[in-house]
Amino acid sequence: MTADQDGSHPPQRLGLLLAWHGSVTQTRMKKALSAAGLTPRHAMTLMHLEEGPISQRALAERLEVDPSVLVGILNDLEGDGLAERRRDPADRRRHNVAITDAGATALGKTNAALDAVEQGLFAALSEGERVALRGLLARIDTHADDFDCQE
Repeated sequence: MTADQDGSHPPQRLGLLLAWHGSVTQTRMKKALSAAGLTPRHAMTLMHLEEGPISQRALAERLEVDPSVLVGILNDLEGDGLAERRRDPADRRRHNVAITDAGATALGKTNAALDAVEQGLFAALSEGERVALRGLLARIDTHADDFDCQE
């Protein structure tokens, strides 16, 4: 999907170019996560839990998922011993979610695998270019409700 060095291919539509790179990136990231034993949603959930225990409701908001979807994710993570839900002592109706030691270990492997993917993807970019790319991507008009996760 890239143009030859001599520019013999016509310029590409920016949206298609971004979609191509996104698809390649997603494939590499999913392979890395799979090797670490996690799905993207499980990994993202553990990443949010790494900051410390959080209420189940707040976690759903951060992940931008319906609470019923989060229940399924947490059931999987609890079943694998990677996270646990506990009643909030201050409000017994509320559940707090925390990462376990096994979850922290799995997340460490996941982060190492994702770091390797990102190093490969962005090897040709300087740190300044990476910062600029983050800034540009943050300005693209996308919304969580546009996303359709096919996990």
